[in-house]
Amino acid sequence: MITFAISIVLLVFGYFIYGKFIERLFSPDDSRRTPAFENSDGIDYVPMNKHKNALIQLLNIAGTGPIFGPIMGALFGPVAFLWIVLGAIFAGAVHDYLTGMISIRNRGAHIPELAGKFLGAVSKHVVNVFALLLLLLVGTVFVTTPASLLAILLNGKVALSVLIVIIFVYYLLSTILPIDKIIGRFYPIFGAVLLVGTLGVGIMLLFSDYTIPELTLTNMHPENIPVFPILFFTITCGALSGFHATQSPIISRTVKKESEGRYVFYGMMIAEAVIAMIWAAAAMSLLDGQTLNEMINSGTPSAVVNDVSMTLLGAVGGTVAVLGAVVLPITSGDTAFRAARSIIADYIKMDQQKLVKRLLIAIPLFVISAILTQIDFNILWRYFSWANQATAAIALWIATMYLYVKGKNYFVSLIPAIFISYMVFVYILSEKIGFNLDLNLSFIVGIPLMIILIIGFFMKAKSNVNNNIETDVHID
Repeated sequence: MITFAISIVLLVFGYFIYGKFIERLFSPDDSRRTPAFENSDGIDYVPMNKHKNALIQLLNIAGTGPIFGPIMGALFGPVAFLWIVLGAIFAGAVHDYLTGMISIRNRGAHIPELAGKFLGAVSKHVVNVFALLLLLLVGTVFVTTPASLLAILLNGKVALSVLIVIIFVYYLLSTILPIDKIIGRFYPIFGAVLLVGTLGVGIMLLFSDYTIPELTLTNMHPENIPVFPILFFTITCGALSGFHATQSPIISRTVKKESEGRYVFYGMMIAEAVIAMIWAAAAMSLLDGQTLNEMINSGTPSAVVNDVSMTLLGAVGGTVAVLGAVVLPITSGDTAFRAARSIIADYIKMDQQKLVKRLLIAIPLFVISAILTQIDFNILWRYFSWANQATAAIALWIATMYLYVKGKNYFVSLIPAIFISYMVFVYILSEKIGFNLDLNLSFIVGIPLMIILIIGFFMKAKSNVNNNIETDVHID
């Protein structure tokens, strides 16, 4: 209980103290016209108030990640709390804020375009592939997981395939229609369901007879899976997630003033971390490691969400909590496809004001995703996890380059960039989906790879400074 309470307090303090420090470092300027006004098109560039933007940002970034990830991360024990708190304050929220603000300064550019500008032309093409792969995996995972949750909630009365089709139809509409028509209108309702359900679980957990475990650095995973690097690929949303780098530019195109950035980007990452803390604590408190592991391995963590919600809140409250868990992936899946459409449109320079042009890009994306739904969830999650954190590393390197060229304290993003990049190397070297090397050997091989990456980065950074690269698009 004490560890949980201190963790929540630290997250709140992190927003007001470290978040303010990062904001001052970036120096937002409200005299600059934001892309919402500069590039207004009534489709993607639409000025909206900061509270609506914040809620959309939270629902965009908080898919099943801050629920399913922490539930699976709970297998490692309370050390998961440490990663959520430190990761969110010093890595995830910094990642989200800088990505969003740099996008605002560059006409709402998505991460592939920013990579091309700050890391080189080749990076643009590589990151474009990475981002689209990640978004397709996210969209697919966030079709199957809410469908499985709804199937459990409805006791199998509606076929899983029917639920998947319904979700796909919603995703298509939210992908091709103007952002203020569906996303802007329905997200406040979705947000209310999410907050009531999640806070209900958290409050009832605190006043229940269940004991929230205190912090220990001991690895409690029943299968003895190593904390390094697996924990950092299990709990992503809620600590650090590259998926957010694909979502922040969506909101960078609707923000009215730069000073709203800390609330919208940094603040919503902290809010997501609180959600992650609640579900990690609930999973650890209500279920022993072996039972939790068996429930997860039986399919997806959907059964855990249902069990925890119904146990703590009863039939009515539990249903609301499960619906809140359904809302999260749906409100990330829809914007995953929307971001993918936008990234492809920017890459091939196809105007998106006409509906037919949006459909030309969107329909093939949904066909591919429908095919991917036939793949086992656990395999999809592994590929998603690696692509997710690789994208996070890229976004942090972009942020570091931006700060370096601007002559500002770039260590705030350099340190988390080095950390997660090293974990990305170790993960792909040691996992079966990668090179399947011995873990200890993977840690060793990862070191020279990191040295090469760091040297290459600073060589490019000095070149950018010498060439006087433009960091911010000039606004007349």
